[in-house]
Amino acid sequence: MRRLCVALAAAIACMLSLAVWAAEDLSLSGGIEQGGLVRGVVPPGTKIELDGHAVRVAADGHFIFGFGRDAPEQARLVATYPDGRRDERDLAVAKRSYDIQSIKGLPEAMVTPDAATLERIKREAALIGAARAKSADLAFFEEPLMWPVTGTITGIYGSQRILNGSPRAPHLGVDVAAPAGTPVRAAAGGTIVLVEPDLYFTGGTVIIDHGYGLNSVYVHLQKLAVKLGQSVRQGEEIGELGMTGRTTGPNLHWGLNWYGVALDPERAAGPMPKE
Repeated sequence: MRRLCVALAAAIACMLSLAVWAAEDLSLSGGIEQGGLVRGVVPPGTKIELDGHAVRVAADGHFIFGFGRDAPEQARLVATYPDGRRDERDLAVAKRSYDIQSIKGLPEAMVTPDAATLERIKREAALIGAARAKSADLAFFEEPLMWPVTGTITGIYGSQRILNGSPRAPHLGVDVAAPAGTPVRAAAGGTIVLVEPDLYFTGGTVIIDHGYGLNSVYVHLQKLAVKLGQSVRQGEEIGELGMTGRTTGPNLHWGLNWYGVALDPERAAGPMPKE
């Protein structure tokens, strides 16, 4: 009789647990917009797909995904729960407008690099791409992001220049101007997956893998304070702000990616705190 009571109690507890999840099977927070980082929670063991592609879900049911600068205005999210139920949702992705600046009459050498420089740019882009492709089983992606430095915002996500009629790559991050030597700190905990002191465009560059495809990049550093493979905590100093690479003054370019999808770090972190 006692065993029967225990079994019934366990069954009731399980049913109550399922009832709780049924009431809130899938919750999303964040910006469902171009450049937006979206955070989600589902019952552990749930499978998630975004536009037909699998999205990794952590053991605790947390997951993330994001939308690029020019993402379509519609996305489809499908959750398959452990009990076999499917939850299909059409997400309306808010469209954003961006600052486009056209500059004409520049010397061609400033617009089109020579063959050797183009080869270097291509090689370094592959290096950065490989770092961003990493997806460790780290739970730091669940941490709310902090600003790595405070100062004056001089460059915003999504802006673009057209030089001599040729569109340049959009600006996929946020630029913060501050005095050279200002400490730059990790926006969230993670593992250092790239440390380069002198890349053509970005100069001193660090990339941190926060887990499950989320990574952040810190550019134009004049000093690097971390090593490849090192674990860092949120707020830990990773280098010093500088003006290395292609830049006109001391600043930090801070980028945020979900795998190869460039997100808007300013929207993800919220307003910059006052110094």
